[in-house]
Amino acid sequence: MANRIVVDPITRIEGHLRAEVEITDGTIKDAFMSSTMVRGLENIVKGRNPKDVWAFVQRTCGVCTSTHAIASIRSVENALGITIPPNAEMVRNIMLGTVHLHDHVVHFYHLHAFDWVDVINGLSADPVKTSQLAQSISNWPKSSPGYFSDLQKRLKKFVDSGQLGIFANGYWGHPAMKLPPEANLMATAHYLEALEWQKEIVKIHAIFGGKNPHPNFLVGGMACAINIDDASGLNAERLALVQKLLIQGKEFVEQVYLPDVLAIAGFYKDWGSIGGFHNFMAFGDFPMEGYGNKDMSTYKIPSGVILNKDLSKVHDVDLEDLKTVEEFVNNSWYDYSGDPKGGKQPWSGETNINYTGPKPPYEYLDVDQKYSYIKTPRWKGQAMEVGPLARMLVGYAQGRPEYKEIVDSSLSKLQLPADILFSTLGRTAARAMESQLIADWNLEFYDRLIDNIKGGDDRMANVEKWETNTWPAEAKGVGRVEAPRGGLSHWIVIKDGKTENYQQIVPSTWNASPRDPKGQRSPYESTLINTPVADPELPLEIIRTIHSFDPCIACAVHLYDEKGEIIKEVNNISVCNV
Repeated sequence: MANRIVVDPITRIEGHLRAEVEITDGTIKDAFMSSTMVRGLENIVKGRNPKDVWAFVQRTCGVCTSTHAIASIRSVENALGITIPPNAEMVRNIMLGTVHLHDHVVHFYHLHAFDWVDVINGLSADPVKTSQLAQSISNWPKSSPGYFSDLQKRLKKFVDSGQLGIFANGYWGHPAMKLPPEANLMATAHYLEALEWQKEIVKIHAIFGGKNPHPNFLVGGMACAINIDDASGLNAERLALVQKLLIQGKEFVEQVYLPDVLAIAGFYKDWGSIGGFHNFMAFGDFPMEGYGNKDMSTYKIPSGVILNKDLSKVHDVDLEDLKTVEEFVNNSWYDYSGDPKGGKQPWSGETNINYTGPKPPYEYLDVDQKYSYIKTPRWKGQAMEVGPLARMLVGYAQGRPEYKEIVDSSLSKLQLPADILFSTLGRTAARAMESQLIADWNLEFYDRLIDNIKGGDDRMANVEKWETNTWPAEAKGVGRVEAPRGGLSHWIVIKDGKTENYQQIVPSTWNASPRDPKGQRSPYESTLINTPVADPELPLEIIRTIHSFDPCIACAVHLYDEKGEIIKEVNNISVCNV
């Protein structure tokens, strides 16, 4: 007999995502994912100067900060045919690479690790054995018995106080937790170290963009002027600090993050057959010879689509083909003009909000009707998973040496075949493997930037087409970014120097969307099917798979208490132009 359970919210920090699953005989037989909040930034930017839109849409998210800004300025540059200087390209690459490292590390330790790590169990660990374990997997200096002993004492005092704070509401003692006490203590130590590390790496954004989150960007390049000897410019001292922080980032990924993921994965190999999807898409990013170059071999992250887990063929991606991408709202709380069940290509897309769901408080969604604020995008009619796993699979399937090396070496340590990548375990491991690649690339971007400067090239912006009176009467463009969570695209239509239409398709739109008119499930819903659940009252297994995607459901304007009553409702407010 089916038993429907609800997990809401399903994320630890970026909430507003509801899961309703039907369990029969201890196994999930059906699943529905609902975003219960709405954003609507697409409507806010209509009528604004396209050069300013990035500052508004960057506020879509404060987690993977800057990705929306880059997507926005790329969409305008694509529409107007603007080519940016090589220095600006390398700075953008470094900033995007920094976002990836920061986001991936924070995701694993602070949003996902406690799905696998039992903090309380670590109190019974032997500090000497913990030290031996840590030293067996890397050369990280903070691995002495005394270090782990001191941490354990501090942790015990914290737990005994009864005020668990950040460690509250964990699935401690759950039968699905398999790590020995020593691994739990080691991972908890690295959780705390990652808190310190993450506040350092983001200083790179402050150096190049003035602040973090939401650093400054510029259509046509970057707003940071190179002046090696000027204290107010991008000088030698600041560039040296960038290099230092990039090196520290590489060390943390190599010696802490990736080793931890592989060590923990060794105890959860059964998850190599749970939570997999079949279609994957990557847009490509980190251009080395100019964004927009059709030769994708010049991009560090390649583009491509893999269908039905077939790694023998990678299909081309052309988002500018009007028939390639469509968004549907048949199961979303929006209205479309024309055929309500038909899809719309993003340049002609609409964001007409119309909530028709049950009035809070409610027990269950009516999934026979519309049930989410997320639209349903499709590539050539197919549901796609985007994110680190998609990128690693596309690079691996294309035979790129750096992808082959990191995947094969990591899987050999686990003694697992490549097909386990199609799983919750593979998705989590892919994020760590990708971090290793990006940590190396960041230093390559930095070296190229320095070589350009030494060669006498100090250009950081191209403003030849800055004045709107030089623009065509109408233009449209798409800006693509491989954000930490996957392929992100911003679509702009410009008319008479103003933003006529604007649409965003974010990674969690691809992954978390409801069913399309054909009944096809998107990745979140699909990957939960046939997942075993040991205890429906403590559905850790649901959490593990959904968290492996690193959900990011954009913030919205309604707040409810635990009874579903509205605490505060903020109507659409006017925002002054910048």
